[in-house]
Amino acid sequence: MPVPESNASAGETGTRLSHVDADGRVRMVDVGAKESTRREAVARGSITIAADALALIRDGRIAKGDPLQAARLAGIMAAKRTADLIPLCHPLPLSHVDVDLRERPGGYEIEATARTTAQTGVEMEALTAVAAAALTVYDMVKAVDKTMVIGGIRLMRKTGGRSGGYRRR
Repeated sequence: MPVPESNASAGETGTRLSHVDADGRVRMVDVGAKESTRREAVARGSITIAADALALIRDGRIAKGDPLQAARLAGIMAAKRTADLIPLCHPLPLSHVDVDLRERPGGYEIEATARTTAQTGVEMEALTAVAAAALTVYDMVKAVDKTMVIGGIRLMRKTGGRSGGYRRR
């Protein structure tokens, strides 16, 4: 079976996906020979919320408590458990995780930053933090708004590692 090619920048295996072996089987990448470097990743996403539910959040009147504080905590906890949630992710010693929810018309923008000094990057940890934070807001507000939309989860930038930096345009 041919190995799928990636549109992404070439990594240690050229244009081949690093999580697929020569026979097309999924595998965990061996990062043992890579040097540990300081790495950081920033991810963003959003949650759109109906106006009446948004007013309840901003007035502190959600029955389950403050969904923004719960979302921050959930995002941090999720980043720390990324390797348990996403197959083939390496467990990383995170040195910092920050989750910020910013008011926007119609909802919130969620941004997560993850840092480590390790042999592999923290993109998945930052992305997982955003997703978990958004899902937590949804869970805490769903009694008053089932129309919420979570979306736009994406990597904004990363630093460190062999492939160097990345910044979304």
